[in-house]
Amino acid sequence: MQTGKFLLQMGRAVRLPALAIAGLFTVLSPLTVPCAQAQRAKVASPGDTLPTAGPLAQNLSAKFTKRDLAKAMKIVADWQLQRLPPVPQTDWTWAALYTGFMGVPDQVAGDKYKQAMMHLGDQLNWTPGPRVLHADDQAVGQTYLELYLLHKDKKMLDPMRARLDEQMATPDDPNKPLWWWCDALFMAPPVYADMAKATGDKKYLDYMDHEWTITTNLLYDHNKHLYSRDATYLDKHEKNGEKIFWSRGNGWVMGGIVRVLKQLPKDSPLRPKYEALLKEMAAETLAIQGKDGLWQPGMLGGDAYPLPEVSGSAFITYALAYGVNEKILDRKTYEPAVHKAWAGLLTHVYADGRLGCIQPVGAAPGAFSETSSYNYGVGAYLLAGSEIYRTAK
Repeated sequence: MQTGKFLLQMGRAVRLPALAIAGLFTVLSPLTVPCAQAQRAKVASPGDTLPTAGPLAQNLSAKFTKRDLAKAMKIVADWQLQRLPPVPQTDWTWAALYTGFMGVPDQVAGDKYKQAMMHLGDQLNWTPGPRVLHADDQAVGQTYLELYLLHKDKKMLDPMRARLDEQMATPDDPNKPLWWWCDALFMAPPVYADMAKATGDKKYLDYMDHEWTITTNLLYDHNKHLYSRDATYLDKHEKNGEKIFWSRGNGWVMGGIVRVLKQLPKDSPLRPKYEALLKEMAAETLAIQGKDGLWQPGMLGGDAYPLPEVSGSAFITYALAYGVNEKILDRKTYEPAVHKAWAGLLTHVYADGRLGCIQPVGAAPGAFSETSSYNYGVGAYLLAGSEIYRTAK
């Protein structure tokens, strides 16, 4: 297959603006292209949309008790676990799911989800995806490094460390930011934060913060306190005239902030910066939360969207719950929003455990149905439930 055709057929090709595609030609050498072709060709479908998905679950409670939260997480996690593909995946869609599996507390279902991730890591030899400079191919490192922090087995650390060191040795391209799309801030920065904690080496945090700042300077709107998906959306607008801010992209940014904060030392000079960013985005998301507790695909699009988007909403819920638990956000102000959001998420769980209303892979608000279910949305849902569970009665 010619390199150009390969780039256009990659699972996320719709998400790459022309400049980024051009940039990839400079990154992929003739020796690495066949490897990337071979591995990307094996990417399993992250989900589907069914004509009908059967009845919705009627036996789930939105109460913040450990018993009710465990039941709501387990039914969805078990449904998705049964659908792991036979060929292990490093793709970003699956990597986001793995973070959710890792987040589920052992009290919910023992360590079966973590054991599944251990088996997956062994199958993959603890290696990231093929593209050295692409955040999507580093996201799986979050799971590897979480398992390393539990087991201290260097085989779980060394391949990812080598990849990050290789990336850090590559000079920045002033014409093409490394993390040029906002959801990259969930994919890669937490891996660097995890690596800093695992190794005790501050250079990983310094690099992470440097690259995050570049992305923020490009994409963050300091008036709306939201990120454009990438530079091609800086001047795109909804039908009502508001700028397009994708709920999934912004949810993933907020999830990335949380996962960085979780690994920052309490006395880190970076902590005030990321806490302040979380506060700003939390205030904006609170102001535009829907009556159903969730967020529309286009966050400022008003009535333009008939359905909420569950993956972005779940990541926002995760971030708000973390902010409340860590006393970064005012409990009286934000805890009701977390309750409302969790209750909203449960209305999209089917009786068999399928989680619906998740937009397929894309780069902006797009079409989907109530039955649309994709693995990364499940990962976000499990993270949200796990964070709420952490302080539940």
